[in-house]
Amino acid sequence: MITPMTSATTLTTAQAAARLDEFTVVDVRSPGEYAGGHLPGAHNVPLERLDEAADALAAAAARGPLLLVCASGNRSAKGCAHLAARDVAAATLDGGTNAWAAAGHPVERPAGARTPWAMDRQVRLAAGSLVAAGFLAGRFWRPAHWLSGAVGAGLVFSGVTNTCGMAAALARLPHNRPTGEVASFAETLARLAA
Repeated sequence: MITPMTSATTLTTAQAAARLDEFTVVDVRSPGEYAGGHLPGAHNVPLERLDEAADALAAAAARGPLLLVCASGNRSAKGCAHLAARDVAAATLDGGTNAWAAAGHPVERPAGARTPWAMDRQVRLAAGSLVAAGFLAGRFWRPAHWLSGAVGAGLVFSGVTNTCGMAAALARLPHNRPTGEVASFAETLARLAA
């Protein structure tokens, strides 16, 4: 039996693929992103709901190692740090689901699920649209330039703090909600705790 990891570890896609059956895989992306494609057998616990899932994740970690994944590895690394503060060890996948799929490993999608754009692409579209709108509107009404400045300041804040309020807001939009046969959060917690 593999003993649980004592600190956050970053695994390559090859390392994770070789040991996938040993891990309880937890995808920390939004439900819509998760429904768009995830590692086989992954459970969806969005990053902002880790506190709610802490007991279930601790129970899963007591049975074997946890592997947290997201799109690129950034959110899952934050999740590992958050769980480590609660004495729950977890590993993260370097490059996330994007690297996993690019390496040719299988990705599961619920039956009937649609694939929304990646969250970083949605943020770029929204931010770029707001900056362009602020610039164009500013030609006719000078104070509208402040919209572009506010978006730019938000992007700087996002870069400095490594958080993204726009992504959090976009994740709540209807097109980012899961479609198809996706387990509810309560079902996911029950599966993790069992």
